[in-house]
Amino acid sequence: MTAPLVIIHGWTYTIKPWDKTVAILKEMGVEVHQLRVPGLTQPSDAVWTIDAYVAWLDQELRAIPNPIVLGHSNGGRIAMHYLAQHPNRFKKLILLNSAGVAISSTSQSLKKTAVKASAKILKPLKYIPGVRRVVYRALGSDYGRAPKNMQATLNNMLAADKDFSPRMIATPTIMLWGESDNVTSLAIGKKIADELPTATLHTFPGWGHAPYLTHPEQVADAIMAAMQESA
Repeated sequence: MTAPLVIIHGWTYTIKPWDKTVAILKEMGVEVHQLRVPGLTQPSDAVWTIDAYVAWLDQELRAIPNPIVLGHSNGGRIAMHYLAQHPNRFKKLILLNSAGVAISSTSQSLKKTAVKASAKILKPLKYIPGVRRVVYRALGSDYGRAPKNMQATLNNMLAADKDFSPRMIATPTIMLWGESDNVTSLAIGKKIADELPTATLHTFPGWGHAPYLTHPEQVADAIMAAMQESA
């Protein structure tokens, strides 16, 4: 039996795009816990720092002993900072197209592309009953019209990248990266892999930033393989 899988989503306002991938994982026998990140899929008016997100994650994980944690995009950033402060609290870390380290010109482009990427992810969902309202709200917004607290939060996340290195992380880490990701590029993945001594990087042609939406079967298979892989 595998350890429970905790998924920390990225910069998005709905976890609906994960539904098919999660359903496949559950059919495979995986116990999946999807966390709702404050300010994104959990209501919050606060301005969040990376340390505040680490403290939030610590509370969430108290009822889930020795999990395998998957962080996508901003979720990977939170997970890496968590391990830097709480070593070896995960059985394994899986990074899917993660944010969290700065490379030349990337920090500025991430801010500009975050909402565009969310729009691409959410657009197919606008026809699903019950999801239409939140999708239209997300598609109709941009960074300048986002809630002020989340504008400041995103600035805090990008600032945290500048001085962060995953070198101190000792937890076995499997990295899954889309070769066509234009939000958190493969260059970011390669930098994390170079600096993280316990990491193994796997790349996938055709995957963009949200492969759980475009390639759910492949992503579920890759996650399952990562959960079983020795790192």
